[in-house]
Amino acid sequence: SCSSGGSASITNVDANTFISTITDPNIQVIDVRSIGEYSSGHLQGALNIDVESGGFDAGISNLDKSATYALYCRSGRRSTLAAERMAEAGFTNVINFNQGGFAELAAAGAATE
Repeated sequence: SCSSGGSASITNVDANTFISTITDPNIQVIDVRSIGEYSSGHLQGALNIDVESGGFDAGISNLDKSATYALYCRSGRRSTLAAERMAEAGFTNVINFNQGGFAELAAAGAATE
């Protein structure tokens, strides 16, 4: 993938690190799964921006590129795609849970709704 030359940073983390990281109220959690998956259960306070919908780029366009975002999906594949797209769009702090997904986070004790 092409780098935009910015200081984009994607940090891939395991479930426990992800859960401890998102206790910070300044970190916005983004669920990049479909609306159907999101509706059936998601992490508390997570924003739903489906990476495979046509609206992902529009969905992230209004977000603060200097803020920190924590991404998850079902298996880690889509969150990795989303993290790369966000880095290309100029986001500088993206945390990616790429070692599983929602079920693993819930099993590890993440707050869900």
